[in-house]
Order: sequence, then structure tokens, then C-alpha cells
Amino acid sequence: MKIFRLLLPLTLVFVMFTNFTWPPEKQFWMIKAWFPSLQDKTVGLNVGNLAPNIEMQGVDGKMISLKSLRGKVVLIDFWASWCGPCRHENPNVVEAYNKYKSAKFKEGKGFTVFSVSLDAHKEAWTKAIDQDKLDWKYHVCDFKKWNNEAARLYKINSIPASYLIDANGVIVGKNLRGIELHTAIDKLVEKL
Repeated sequence: MKIFRLLLPLTLVFVMFTNFTWPPEKQFWMIKAWFPSLQDKTVGLNVGNLAPNIEMQGVDGKMISLKSLRGKVVLIDFWASWCGPCRHENPNVVEAYNKYKSAKFKEGKGFTVFSVSLDAHKEAWTKAIDQDKLDWKYHVCDFKKWNNEAARLYKINSIPASYLIDANGVIVGKNLRGIELHTAIDKLVEKL
């Protein structure tokens, strides 16, 4: 009888606080409601959405995934070697990379650029990377130009185009150029 008196209240508390449902990950809805940071984000292209993952071959032929950069603030930069405005914007992206790569962020460890090229030829692409001194290591391309899988996923219809994502993979800015890029990153920085 003593065990029954003890188990009944514990069972009621368990059922009340977990809203016993199936599958188990839905049991803790009440806790998620109290802590918005635990809520699931919608994958999408708007500010506040979780950025869709990109997985594509890098310069060395190895697969690189955007998701692997979680924990860092990342600029997803869509560009091409043949795009004049892109090449004109590259010095600003390089300046931002050099300025923020070692910065301390409120959330996240460091800053990097994930460059997605809409090139058709590897030689032109790698030559532009060298000429423009794009020193970060995350460069991807599938050599399909406007049919690039990532460009289609992100609905890119003109370049340069960019998405700034925070350490959790959430989009915090879109199509930031010039001083706008620096201002947006500054909002995430704790200390340079």
C-alpha cells in the first residue's frame, strides 16, 4: 500500500508535465514553450528561418557541408568569376573575413565565408579565388552555372547574393553588401 501511495502521485506528475504522447520527442512540449531557444526552427529563406543545408564539392573535390560549420557565424556568398559586380564586391567580403575571423561572438566561435560559385569551368573559378585573395577554405561549385543546386535551393536569380547566418544556422541577414555587411556582423560580435 505504501508503494501505491508513492507511485500514484509520481505517475500523475509525470503524466501532467510530459503530456505523455508518442513519439517521445513530443513529450516535453511544455519545456519547449518556456524556452524559445529550444523550439524547432523552420527551414526557409527568410530572416529567422534555419538556413537550408548546402552540400557540394570543394576545390579539392571533397564534399563540404554548410551544416558542418554550425557554431560559427557564416556568410553564404553566391558569386561567379564571370560576374563583374561579384568581383567588385569581393574585396569587401575579404575585408569582413579578415576583420571578423578571430572575433569573439555573443554566440559562436569565429566567422567564415561559405562561397558558392555559379561557374562552369574549374580553371576560371580557381583563378578568380586566387586573384581576389578569397583565403577562406569553404569554396564549392557544381559547374552548372544558373542550374547550380544550391542556387536553385536558395532561389538565386541574380548575383552577388548572400545570406548571413548565426552560429545556430539561423538566417540573420540577406543580400548584405558594403558597410551593411559589417554592421550586421557587428551586432553579433562580443569583442573584436
